[in-house]
Amino acid sequence: MRIKVTKENCTGCRLCQQICTIAHYDEINPKKAAIRIEPQFPEPGIFVPRLCVQCGKCAEACPEDAIEKIDDAYVINREKCTNCHVCVDVCPIGVMFTHADAPTPIKCDLCLKCTEVCNTGALTVISKKSAATK
Repeated sequence: MRIKVTKENCTGCRLCQQICTIAHYDEINPKKAAIRIEPQFPEPGIFVPRLCVQCGKCAEACPEDAIEKIDDAYVINREKCTNCHVCVDVCPIGVMFTHADAPTPIKCDLCLKCTEVCNTGALTVISKKSAATK
């Protein structure tokens, strides 16, 4: 499965960022959310959600083999990660990042909580099979 982003539906409410940090860090801190909501200035009311597309470049580059594919997501193994940040540097779309309070770099792990709270349809779950036919 994967997360389909329909940017035209995003209102910029940022509920997805709130649930992401609640689920992963037990706090509301959008700066730690694995999803970014980018306002498109100077156009008011236009927002673009950005998150990991699970391309695997981070796993290929990790010198510690600390990023593992689990089901459909590349997930950082906190026990193996040495915080060298090579994965952040190689991310082709710039959605992996670090935060001073996070034990490892931050990336989407496909927990899908964001799709559960998105009431506009900007973030939805699609299966690999339906993604391949589109």
